[in-house]
Amino acid sequence: MTRAGHLSTHVVAAAVIDLAGRVLIAQRPPGKHLAGGWEFPGGKLEAGEDRRAGLARELREELGIALIAPSRPLIRVRHRYDYGAVLIDMWVVRRYSGEPRGLDGQALRWCTRAELDSVEMLPADGPIVAALRLPERLTQASTPDYALGRSPSGDAAGRLHGVWCSSAADALAASDAGADFLALRYELAREELRSICALVAVPVYATGVAMEEAWETGATGIAEIGE
Repeated sequence: MTRAGHLSTHVVAAAVIDLAGRVLIAQRPPGKHLAGGWEFPGGKLEAGEDRRAGLARELREELGIALIAPSRPLIRVRHRYDYGAVLIDMWVVRRYSGEPRGLDGQALRWCTRAELDSVEMLPADGPIVAALRLPERLTQASTPDYALGRSPSGDAAGRLHGVWCSSAADALAASDAGADFLALRYELAREELRSICALVAVPVYATGVAMEEAWETGATGIAEIGE
């Protein structure tokens, strides 16, 4: 995954999570491209529409739910289908009102994180399923799901690999080298943090900020461990 650039279709989508920790997915109805495949709810941004506003609109129109708290940025995914390229802005939604319903005639299904691995998701959603293994708070440098170090080295156990970064230059280099996520060593000026989150597509963990403030800059969470 590389830094974001111009893409023909900009999509906002969400991992809607219930109180049991299950994730909601939707099946593409007959007559649509890739009909029968499963995906995360969402849709195209309108011209000039703010991403958060677009996400709220799509979830209201597609599922009949209303967001009642800030959503957590997760990851941005580029993918090229035979009809063109897409950029998916993916979010995690835990607080909402209403019961999700398939207002477009789409089938819905609640899955555990483990079950997502066996579902026939759309090709673009693979990195999203992987990113959902990451917590919103990094409290350990190594778990069965991820390892955080100084380089995006491979792992026979299939864990996601994060890299410690100190600046935008570090973040870009680590992202381009294949890091699955980034953790900032130090507290940065808010504009620099916002710039890093805009430049890289992988999840970013901020240091020295409150959780919702991190989300506002585009970070997926906060790092609460020292290198």
